Amino acid sequence: MQNFSNISVTILTKNSASRLRQCLDALQGFDEVVILDNGSSDNTLAIAREYTNVQIYEHPFLGFGKMRNMSVSFCKNDWILWVDSDEVLDKALLDTVESLPLNPHQLYRFLRKQYYHGKYINGAGWGNDKVIRLFNKNSTSFNDKDVHEGLITSGLQVVDVLGVIHHYSYENATQLLAKMNHYSTLFAEQNQHLKQTHPIIAYLKKTFHFWNYFIIKKGFLYGYEGYLISYCNAQGAFFKYMKLYEMNQKEKA
Repeated sequence: MQNFSNISVTILTKNSASRLRQCLDALQGFDEVVILDNGSSDNTLAIAREYTNVQIYEHPFLGFGKMRNMSVSFCKNDWILWVDSDEVLDKALLDTVESLPLNPHQLYRFLRKQYYHGKYINGAGWGNDKVIRLFNKNSTSFNDKDVHEGLITSGLQVVDVLGVIHHYSYENATQLLAKMNHYSTLFAEQNQHLKQTHPIIAYLKKTFHFWNYFIIKKGFLYGYEGYLISYCNAQGAFFKYMKLYEMNQKEKA
């Protein structure tokens, strides 16, 4: 087993039991895994307590950017690897991370593959993407965005790392819709007063996004899953702007 005594892992959780054990099994070589939970009602925390390298903290949800910065504040190491609770790092990636020189002026970016109910999806906007996941907390931090948060990269070099993060994001349509609803609300709250919109704009965005995901980004190659993902992505765009419109109108009333 690898030993990563100089890297801390951070994970945000809420009702993450379905994939958490797989996630944590892959991280047993790290001597510190910090879980910051925001109100799980399933057995997420019971699973986390099975692992001796896991430290558990709890706090109400503040937005993803703020929560990730809070989780980093609990870590003893300067080097931080952030992972989602439904992600599994493969051995090749862990082997590469173990051999990295870890330059504090660099950020390390990993390839991520997406799965729906265990089926690999490389289309409908879920194509293989690269995500920055390893950084030095003395060199950068997360921005404060409530949703679509990211690391501040100014002045830092991004380095690609061999290996794969396997992202088991959704098991069924209920989970897909729930996340779409949650994220669209966060988007509207984040952009209230900052962006103006209209129901026609919401409709046009929905229409464009569906054909973009289903045809241009080849969602049609993945059967009903590709159609469902394309449709939910489009609906997500629609409700982001409809919710934002209603929030802005309410302020004017």
